[in-house]
Amino acid sequence: QCAACHVAGVAGAPKFADTAAWGPRITAGYEALLTSALKGKGAMGAQGGGDFSDFEIARAVVYLANKGGANFAEPKAPAA
Repeated sequence: QCAACHVAGVAGAPKFADTAAWGPRITAGYEALLTSALKGKGAMGAQGGGDFSDFEIARAVVYLANKGGANFAEPKAPAA
């Protein structure tokens, strides 16, 4: 779901592994990125327009941000 916009930079989405584009977003912090991904921001709908668990979204945020230069820890799975 994330790749649909983040690979090509659709609607201003920071491109995958583009450290210049991700830098300011990373500076805002993991929680800000996660909130944007969960609730939506700009042209990006809540959960990127998908229907995923908060944990899946958190993992995607960390993956994308880390490829863009962050060093966020992998989120822990929720208790069963």
